[in-house]
Amino acid sequence: MGKSKPARGVEQFTGWPDRFGVLTDLTRCVGCRSCEAACNEINKLPQPKVPFEDRSVLEKERRASAEYYTYVNRYADPKNKGQWVYRKAQCNHCDEPACASACLVKALTKTPEGPVIWNEKVCIGCRYCMTACPFYVPAYEYSNAFSPNLVKCTMCYDTRTSKGGIPACVEACPMEAMTFGKRKDLIKVARKRIMDRPDKYTDHIYGEHEVGGTCWLYISGVPFEEVGLPTDVGTKPYPEFTRGFLSMVPAVLVVWPALLGGFYMFTKNREQETEEEEVIPEEKEEWS
Repeated sequence: MGKSKPARGVEQFTGWPDRFGVLTDLTRCVGCRSCEAACNEINKLPQPKVPFEDRSVLEKERRASAEYYTYVNRYADPKNKGQWVYRKAQCNHCDEPACASACLVKALTKTPEGPVIWNEKVCIGCRYCMTACPFYVPAYEYSNAFSPNLVKCTMCYDTRTSKGGIPACVEACPMEAMTFGKRKDLIKVARKRIMDRPDKYTDHIYGEHEVGGTCWLYISGVPFEEVGLPTDVGTKPYPEFTRGFLSMVPAVLVVWPALLGGFYMFTKNREQETEEEEVIPEEKEEWS
């Protein structure tokens, strides 16, 4: 396993062809929330207000929260009246994460194994990652004002995937709606399913190219905009939009204080010269 390093844009990103990912097949998900329960347990999160067996939470669309790393939403099936389509949501683990690019202290990193992880010892709580994420994933837990806690799926990096295991949510799914493996292999699996059953699937693998590619992939029987996934994010990695500006930040942090210091010294010297000019005539008058 390689060491983590800050995410880079396309010009620097080498790709890590053996990085892992997860393929979610929405045609198989039944909204049982077993994935939520497994995630809660492996990450030692507080018990939810509504038990996992209670499906009433599906009546309202949920978003990322400080209370959980993953969640399931349901959507009306546009093809079958009265039927539902379920989608598990979590961090998509972008190949070139906007959150990591926006972080000034590199508290978020893209690992060679695929997951995007967070270092609490480095984070300063600026929350730029929240505004940068095109999927609105990162959430913050504010119970301690001096040490805000980032809440985000890590693909079980510390407990499983970095040790050769699979994410808890994938293992817990009774319908095998999720498949864990190397991203390049998952894309082959997804293409084969779509090719074998063109009547069943939309001819698109969500995450293969969106925002430069993600490690969490989806295939579906309905258009992705019908299940809450943004389809206007483009295929260009988000860090490319800000690389020019962000590359200037280190220089600004060095040059600007030096420039201000120079102005201060210049002003100080001018004031000193003015004071000396005022004192010299007075001394001459005393000796005359």
